[in-house]
Formats: sequence, structure tokens, C-alpha cells
Amino acid sequence: MMTKSIVDGIGFLAATCTTISFLPQLVRVLKLRSARDISLGMFSIFSFGTLLWLAYGVLSRSLPVALANFVTLILAVWILILKLKYDAEYARAQMKGER
Repeated sequence: MMTKSIVDGIGFLAATCTTISFLPQLVRVLKLRSARDISLGMFSIFSFGTLLWLAYGVLSRSLPVALANFVTLILAVWILILKLKYDAEYARAQMKGER
């Protein structure tokens, strides 16, 4: 039988892997100043699901779940904000005839 610390260790390792997986996407969006290839619907639903996982982690007192989803939510919302910003800038440029 595994101890709680081993189970939590597995949870933290899994949480670290899934959370940091968003960093390359965020860096790419910042570098290119574009998020046109990102689905607004998918990231919106994902962010809401992450918020629910955060609530679940807090309510169930699961630190790995709560912490991972807190950080993931910040990264996902940051990407969403940049998507809205860059898409609006692109739309304005298109209206002006720029590329």
C-alpha cells in the first residue's frame, strides 16, 4: 500500500507535467504576437473546466489538484486574454487594409 506522501508525490509530478505543458504555447503566442490558431471556444471551455477542477481540489483538500489547476488556470486565462487582444488588433489592421 502506498503512503499518502507517495500518492501526493505522484499527483504533484503529474500536475507539474500537465501545467508546464502550457508554457510553450504561451511563449509562442507572446513571441508571434498572434493567437489566431488557438480556438477561443476550446480555451474558454478548458478554462472553465480548470476552474471547476480548482474548486474540486480545494473542496476535497487535494493540494496537488488545487495547486496545479490554480497555475493552469492562470496560464490558460493569460492565453485567452492575449488571444482576444491579438485577434482584435488583427481585425483592426484588416479594416485599415494592413496585413
